[in-house]
Amino acid sequence: MKLKKVAVAAAIGLMGMALMACGGKKSEESSAAAGSESSVSSGSVAADAAKVKTVSAGKLTMVTNAEFPPYEYHEGNDIKGIDVEICQAVAEKLGLKLEIEDVAFDAIIPEVTSGKADLAAAGMTVTEDRKQNMDFSDTYASAKQLILVKDDSTLAGKDDLKGKKIGVQQGTTSDLMSTEDFGDDAVVRFSKSMEAVQALTQGKIDAVIVDSQTAEQFVKEVPGIKALDASYSDESYAIGVKKGNTELLNAVNGALSELKSEGKLDEIVTQYTKAE
Repeated sequence: MKLKKVAVAAAIGLMGMALMACGGKKSEESSAAAGSESSVSSGSVAADAAKVKTVSAGKLTMVTNAEFPPYEYHEGNDIKGIDVEICQAVAEKLGLKLEIEDVAFDAIIPEVTSGKADLAAAGMTVTEDRKQNMDFSDTYASAKQLILVKDDSTLAGKDDLKGKKIGVQQGTTSDLMSTEDFGDDAVVRFSKSMEAVQALTQGKIDAVIVDSQTAEQFVKEVPGIKALDASYSDESYAIGVKKGNTELLNAVNGALSELKSEGKLDEIVTQYTKAE
């Protein structure tokens, strides 16, 4: 899919002490990192980083699903996007080299919990279920889920999805929420969100639920579809780490706090979401 930078329709709110939510391809970039839900003073980043033990010495391994522009996507042999840039900046703060592992979205959490990766960064929403398996950094962005339909669809909002076939990327928040709201039989799961959009254009499903920025990009690039005005839900994104890894969590939060105060986070988001 040819990537275009997209204008932000959903407010990406970078919070005070807060910041940053699919296999087998690896790519490496210079970087450094660590994280926790408790706030950490910027002066403690170096001290926290010294305590951090990573999967590979001298490296910070980030696991993602590069099918979620503008947060992560393929550009030639590289993986780019908001999450990549943020984790790159975090890694640099910690004096580490960033390594990216691209897997299926539903494999992201197992990669972290099994100790194969240090960070989960994939436009990942903080949910109570996910918090049972991972600890999350301070949130770095807020977004919303939108509903995509064909141009001639009569659907107007969430309530109209009852009895319809809803396309989602497997394992994502849209999968979890739509299953809870409308039942397993109503949900059609795809390995990539673009596959869901293609099924929509072919009339195989009635709607697709996806993050607002990704939804807007699909609308720009795929003829015959539109995003409904009413959002499906609001959510916050954060970086996931192995449960109980307090040193890494605190270091990530400290780095994020510094990046926020330096204006680097705003710069990264603007870079990928400004209108062309």
